[in-house]
Amino acid sequence: MPFIATKDDTQLYWREWGQGAPILFLNGLGCGSQMWDYQIAAFAEQGFRCIGFDRRGHGRSDQPAGGYDYDTFADDIATLIDALNLSDVTLIAHSMAGGEAVRYLTRHGSKRVARIVLLGSTTPMLLKTDDNPNGVPLAGFEALWAQWRRDYPKWVADNIAPFFIPETSPAMMRWGATLLQISIPAALACSRAMVEEDFRAEMRRIKVPTLLIHGDRDRSMPVEITGKPSAELIPGCQLHIYEGAPHGLMFTHMDRLHADILRFMRES
Repeated sequence: MPFIATKDDTQLYWREWGQGAPILFLNGLGCGSQMWDYQIAAFAEQGFRCIGFDRRGHGRSDQPAGGYDYDTFADDIATLIDALNLSDVTLIAHSMAGGEAVRYLTRHGSKRVARIVLLGSTTPMLLKTDDNPNGVPLAGFEALWAQWRRDYPKWVADNIAPFFIPETSPAMMRWGATLLQISIPAALACSRAMVEEDFRAEMRRIKVPTLLIHGDRDRSMPVEITGKPSAELIPGCQLHIYEGAPHGLMFTHMDRLHADILRFMRES
């Protein structure tokens, strides 16, 4: 059956394609596992078992009234990994899922994980505080959430183009908009958790090989406040900054991305 029950009986939808060493793909905020279709097709052809699932509140998974915090997100990942009895798994995480990968490792250990890949990660800490002066003021996020409460579809339409590059086809951009599969209450809850979490201490404890890839044209998560400080915190982290790449680099720079990830998996 394509559903696994968590400890609070939330039903998580999952799917897989291919055979071989496992790769578990973790989705960005608002997206279901379909966002990884191009990567699943490419890596399955390279001999990997590619697994995706819909985070609680997303896609085909249940939308419970609670559990939108990183401890629960990490526990959900652990439930899936344990249920499928995965070992030597590669975690590939986009955007807010970078924090989920980090929290999974620090909460559940790395015995089942061979390596992690963080793409456009929101780590280590987004919110501006006295000891995080380069973060974004809370007022900016409050304004964003107010916009979502008023007209979420308009916000999506206004932000599709920056997620891609000018050379991206209109058809691909339209398809990209369909990947958002989340209710407004769940989106608000996930976004608040993402903004308020501090992963700085945890990232220093990561011991598995880590590849971090970020675009220098990422308007959603500027590399100066996310990618670069994340790479500085994780011991031995490899950082690749793609010139001209946006937040949706898995669509706009997929050939380079696939090659870099394959090389990393074979060498680490």
